[in-house]
Amino acid sequence: MGHKLTREDIKKMEKEIQYRISEVRPKALEDVKEARAQGDLSENFEYHAAKRFKNQNESRIRYLQRTIANASILEDSAADDEVGINKIVGVYYDEDEEEDEFHIVTAMRADDLNNYITIESPLGRAMMGHKAGDSIVVHVNDKISYPLTIRYVKPYDESEDKIKSY
Repeated sequence: MGHKLTREDIKKMEKEIQYRISEVRPKALEDVKEARAQGDLSENFEYHAAKRFKNQNESRIRYLQRTIANASILEDSAADDEVGINKIVGVYYDEDEEEDEFHIVTAMRADDLNNYITIESPLGRAMMGHKAGDSIVVHVNDKISYPLTIRYVKPYDESEDKIKSY
């Protein structure tokens, strides 16, 4: 089973593929050619660096194409005041008396360090479909769980989000 992606995710990935094919690939090939022309390849750092960059670009193109080919489209069916994909959710941790805010995103845009969490994560999964004022319990695993209260839910525009590298 592939990634669950929004139409916007796929659009961004297709744009990156196009850029890598039409802009990056010709430049990478030219760099390899120029470095090869410098002679002794065993001692030629520029040649090895150019070759590595060319291979990384081709690998990224294949990865994005494969991801799109195996993806299923995720439609946002949640109401504006309901936790779902592309929502900002404010939470209150009952035990710690602390607040936090999360963006609910697809795996291709996840960034735990900046509170962009996926709908497949324990926290994302527990919050799905809930509204402001709901108290829920997040089950991390069989032994760890914690209560929290959803303070607010608001939509946000995913168009500025970046697709993660890998």
